[in-house]
Amino acid sequence: MKEFAYHRALDVSGALALLDADPDARFLGGGTNLVDLMKTGVERPGRLVDVRELPLDGIEVTEDGGLRIGATVTNSDLAAHPEVRRRYPALAQAVLAGASGQLRNMATVGGNLLQRTRCGYFADVSKPCNKRVPGSGCPAIAGEHHNHAVLGASDHCVATHPSDMGVALAAFDAVVAYETADGPGELPLADFYLPVGDTPHRETALPPGALITGVSLPPAPVAAHSRYRKVRERASYAFAIGSIAAALDVQDGVVREVRLAFGAVASRPWRARAAESALTGGPADAAAFAAAADAELAAAEPLPHNAYKVTLMRNLVVAVLTELAEESTR
Repeated sequence: MKEFAYHRALDVSGALALLDADPDARFLGGGTNLVDLMKTGVERPGRLVDVRELPLDGIEVTEDGGLRIGATVTNSDLAAHPEVRRRYPALAQAVLAGASGQLRNMATVGGNLLQRTRCGYFADVSKPCNKRVPGSGCPAIAGEHHNHAVLGASDHCVATHPSDMGVALAAFDAVVAYETADGPGELPLADFYLPVGDTPHRETALPPGALITGVSLPPAPVAAHSRYRKVRERASYAFAIGSIAAALDVQDGVVREVRLAFGAVASRPWRARAAESALTGGPADAAAFAAAADAELAAAEPLPHNAYKVTLMRNLVVAVLTELAEESTR
């Protein structure tokens, strides 16, 4: 493991200055992903700037009825917060579905958004990987890819984004706030992650040296009737092979509003806008839910060993939306 310097930042401006002074520095939150990658040699920063003590650990209701979540809020505190559970239950469920209790106690909201893929080729420095070494190739395409992307991938990378939290945030139009030496900025989560294309090593649209300071959720009454469902290969701590965040508003058997986002099927949390469009204004029944899923998954390009994900996601859409629709009639 490469030797590195360590500094604990006490304010945002100080953290930015430390990073700006050393191009080989990285921000450190809970360290639940970065430190693991440092141990394997994937990440080799010369300096860590610890931002855990920055005053960014609050959760507050905004004047318009949304939520503002600080970047250093732990996953455990996010899932337990009463306003998160009341206004955006799928978000609380998504966080609880991710990792173990010990890891959730350490992991932060900002760090969760920036976690790297869990592709085995990416994590193994003895193997080529376009995300780790641009231009070296993507052995997953012809190799082990049963848990890789079926949507939005390219010939350069078929890895998936591992976040559960990010899937729920995508469904509810989250906005990421950040700070740079030039001042603050915002990025809708829909624009936060870059398409894979031929530059999979460029993962987010954050400016160089930016520090995530928080995430805002706009008011969304439909989110109060939401659910997160995760399918994994074992019941204990494991990454998803497919997941869904869904919210549904049904009146007189008609879908008035719906939110859908998929996880573990693309390089980023996948907002299912084609499915949402197909459902809105139509009947809230299993046939309509299946047709909407088919409309979204028509763009899927599975590899030989992950085609099961298309069927899995179709079944998840039907099952979760049917549950939400039935609950709305009680």
